Amino acid sequence: MLWNGWGDPARATSLPDTVTGLLRDLLGVRPPEAEPLALEDIDVPADPLAPAAHRALAAALGDAAHVRTDAETRVRHTRGKSTPDLLRIREGDVSAVPAAVLLPAGHDEVLAVLRVCAEHGLPVVPFGGGTSVVGGLAPARHGAFVALDLRRMDRLLDLDPVSRTATLQPGLRAPRAEALLAEHGFTLGHFPQSYEWATIGGFAATRSSGQASAGYGRFDEMVLSLTLATPEGTLDTGRAPRSAAGPDLRQLVLGSEGAFGVITSVTVRVRPVPRIRVYEGWNFPSFAQGATALRRLAQDGPRPTVLRLSDETETLIGLAQPDALGSGTPQSAGCTAVAGYEGTEEDTAYRREHAAAVLRECGGTPLGEEPGRRWADGRYSAPYLRDALLDAGAFVETLETATFWSRVPELYAAVRDALTATLTEAGTPPLVMCHISHVYENGASLYFTVVSAQGEDAVAHWTRAKHAANEAILTAGGTISHHHGVGTDHRDWYVREAGPLGIDALRAVKRRLDPAGLLNPGVLLPAD
Repeated sequence: MLWNGWGDPARATSLPDTVTGLLRDLLGVRPPEAEPLALEDIDVPADPLAPAAHRALAAALGDAAHVRTDAETRVRHTRGKSTPDLLRIREGDVSAVPAAVLLPAGHDEVLAVLRVCAEHGLPVVPFGGGTSVVGGLAPARHGAFVALDLRRMDRLLDLDPVSRTATLQPGLRAPRAEALLAEHGFTLGHFPQSYEWATIGGFAATRSSGQASAGYGRFDEMVLSLTLATPEGTLDTGRAPRSAAGPDLRQLVLGSEGAFGVITSVTVRVRPVPRIRVYEGWNFPSFAQGATALRRLAQDGPRPTVLRLSDETETLIGLAQPDALGSGTPQSAGCTAVAGYEGTEEDTAYRREHAAAVLRECGGTPLGEEPGRRWADGRYSAPYLRDALLDAGAFVETLETATFWSRVPELYAAVRDALTATLTEAGTPPLVMCHISHVYENGASLYFTVVSAQGEDAVAHWTRAKHAANEAILTAGGTISHHHGVGTDHRDWYVREAGPLGIDALRAVKRRLDPAGLLNPGVLLPAD
């Protein structure tokens, strides 16, 4: 992956002139005065690992080559892929660079590494695809820490076609996992925007939700069992599809973001590869009418596999179809919805026909399959567009939340107002867009995209705006994160959402599994 941006450098994109002009005229965006630093110009401190720790880690991994301390590898494992992360890295900020990058090959090596790190007091940050956007890879620590890169743990360990389950290692990237499952006629059906680079372990550790969640469910709903390596030993959870044998220990691991241990295998539910996939576009006069249509389908069915709705601003700008950014016109009125159907020909036709009746009844106008195809073709392109926007001098970032259907209008307005007011006050008035991309019988998620000029200190401006949005989310009854996770960016608000007793209970779990507090310190829970 590009070290100071997103994805494959060969797929880097540029902005259309219409978009550049819109940014200049509407938001006052100007190209940055300084070019981003080149990788070779980053001043990385020398390997701070003590020789004894270096030798012990090499022994735990069976080969000194699996303890990497060169500058490039360490920079590539610095922070995640949020916009503040990228801006800091582009400026040469290596305050969160690991002392070494460790490459274990299996569960036993992970256990051995954790024992060594406990003996030498080395904090450990598990590293999958490096796609965190909430500060999940920048721990609060004093002194050196190591990144535990799980890329060598990338196998399909078992597939049970009768039970329709698969056991996967955590370093397996999503496209490779899909390819391995497809060889047996199955799919996981998990396609988040980070799909091209994110890993199975990361999906579990952050409670990821894919763009087809209306049909396949969230990743945490797919997990049947998992194995966790901790400094105190191994935790195995789940031995049946459902159980009444006490509290479900899987739920302690799912969403724990590496703070309790390192996930070394995950057994998931899989489904047959669909025989047909079809996506179509719809237009609604307003976001409120479109949201009502989505609620009707989520509650009463038939539920599409993919169901999403862009608000008026996102539709006008063109982000409803990311590969067509800037294609919106003043005639692009209303809100674009995408409904997708996957399965057999018969099931798909039935759901499509009956869902269309609901969408029409709620004021929707069909746009045909072209908008749906364009969305599907461009659904992984938005992060590449962000790099181009940063190069042009724009600041672009996202945040998300979820709430019950009755609270969606209030939450939508509160977050928009908080972002607009805070960034306007800072002298960088924003464009705020939103879409619903995950629906449930009882509620939905809201995903906001914010674009503004970078200003004198883009990270400081965004920090104030993000804090204001977080306050608005809690006040309006939303959760601090629907699928990005907690990391360090959301930690203080998660503490308030969970409450003092809840946080004390989680601290007790961490003390038992990680007595020295070395696993991703400061992520999820405040560091002691």
